[in-house]
Amino acid sequence: MSAPCPHLENVPTGPIEASGCTACLEMGDRWVHLRYCITCGNIGCCNDSKNKHAMKHAAESGHPVVRSAEPGEWWAWCYVHEAGVRLTPPL
Repeated sequence: MSAPCPHLENVPTGPIEASGCTACLEMGDRWVHLRYCITCGNIGCCNDSKNKHAMKHAAESGHPVVRSAEPGEWWAWCYVHEAGVRLTPPL
């Protein structure tokens, strides 16, 4: 199956180490779920979180794709094309 946009081709599926949203931790704030920028490794909070740091990072940096950093979740999202793809977990 082909990706719904060119940004979602060849998304890495290696392990992600995320202890929290980097910006929320600096602010002393909370988050709902974590997202991993596949371009630079930034960890940001999801759009259900009040600060939406992952989306802000994508807009400010031009890095369009995040992966879920939640254990057991295997998907990626492109903010530019508002498209997602399910990923195959590594063996």
